[in-house]
Amino acid sequence: MRNAAVCTLVICGVLAGCRVGPDFKAPSPPQVSRFTAETNQAKDAVQLRWRAGEDIAQDWWTIFRSPQLDALIKEAFEHNPDLKAAQASLRVAMENVKAQQGYLYPSVTAGMAASRNKQSAQLSPVLSSPALLYNLYQTQLSVSWTPDLWGANRRTVEALQAQADGQRYQLQSAHVVLASNLVAAAIQEASLREQVAATQELIADQQRILAIEREQRTLGQISGQDVAAQETILAQTQALLPSLQKQLSQQRDLLTVLVGRYPADQVQQRFQMSDLALPQELPLSVPSRLVEQRADIRMAQENMHAASAEVGVAIANTLPNITLTANAGAVSNQLGQLFGAGSGFWALGGSLTQPIFDGGTLLHRKRAAEATLEQASFLYRGTVLRAFQDVADTLAAIESDLSAQQSAEAAEKAAARSLSLAQQQQSVGQISRLPLLAAQAAYLQTRMASIAARANRLADSAALFQALGGGWSQSDKVAEQ
Repeated sequence: MRNAAVCTLVICGVLAGCRVGPDFKAPSPPQVSRFTAETNQAKDAVQLRWRAGEDIAQDWWTIFRSPQLDALIKEAFEHNPDLKAAQASLRVAMENVKAQQGYLYPSVTAGMAASRNKQSAQLSPVLSSPALLYNLYQTQLSVSWTPDLWGANRRTVEALQAQADGQRYQLQSAHVVLASNLVAAAIQEASLREQVAATQELIADQQRILAIEREQRTLGQISGQDVAAQETILAQTQALLPSLQKQLSQQRDLLTVLVGRYPADQVQQRFQMSDLALPQELPLSVPSRLVEQRADIRMAQENMHAASAEVGVAIANTLPNITLTANAGAVSNQLGQLFGAGSGFWALGGSLTQPIFDGGTLLHRKRAAEATLEQASFLYRGTVLRAFQDVADTLAAIESDLSAQQSAEAAEKAAARSLSLAQQQQSVGQISRLPLLAAQAAYLQTRMASIAARANRLADSAALFQALGGGWSQSDKVAEQ
């Protein structure tokens, strides 16, 4: 019996080295040499240099040279609840892996029982003595092991590990998205603050003009209709201010919540356009490396890995399984003799099960697992394509931003000169009020366009870092606690 048990264990150990199902291999990176159709896309732009093939820095936002922004992102990484939730999700996934690994080993349980019993006199006594009333004490150690003959459990562990790795990439992606959202919010706040300032400056100019015209009306130099017209223009400009102030207030709330605070406890940082430096150099990764740099692509790859392992699980479930059991213990009617001579017992056993008929359940589960793997592979390809689209769109946007900013700044300077001349001429009565109003409107329009152009360039520069992966692949392992 002992030899048979040893042989059984050896056979199970050999078979346990088998793993049915496909062994996962990571997809090859796409064989493309550029992100856009135009070979020189965004590479010959004025005021901007490209660092081809350079890795993305983990703290890429420091390129804007804003200590306030750096401090805000650091605080957000420590307190943002969505980030904390992603960290907890990673811990859940890792614990599930460890829990599943426990099924690879035998299960050992120990137990002890005590009871007071009375046997019917019409039946044979349970004990060796004729006593019908007795105590019974029992202790037992049970061992059960189901060898992983076809690798079902190891494939399950593999699938759970892939999911945990995907969750780790999800956490990295959450860091990138949070930093990108904070940078975008800071840029938008700076833009709105600049627009508010420009509008208030124009309102002040129009108020000064209105004051002059009211004096001229008192002296009889102009009519009351001219004063009313200027009052209308001033009111129209003032009407622009509440909307901008509302947007600015909402942007402040967004920044505060992203950091992990309530809106009433607003962050101290206040952003101006002058506080954010325009990047003069930007990285441009090699296209084939994008699949390694983007966390969403790596998550899609791990989803493929998990689906591949599940195919192996489905196949293993159709094959026979062996369960080995062993029990040993002692039983006595006296507690003091529980471990005495003659009280011991033991049993060894084994069982073999093979699914024969289940109405096609296992077959269709296997086919479903194979279809899930196919689905995951197409989703991976779609993720890669969208990642390349993100980079291409951002490069096109940056190229457009450079031209738009140059044109907007030139138009603003010209409009400022025109307004200054019109103000001088109107103050000495050389021109009427209408050319001055036209110059004011042109200046406000060009000023707003210039602010928007600078903000767009800042925002698209940040978007490029996010599109290229946000530097997560250069970081150390994210703390899970």
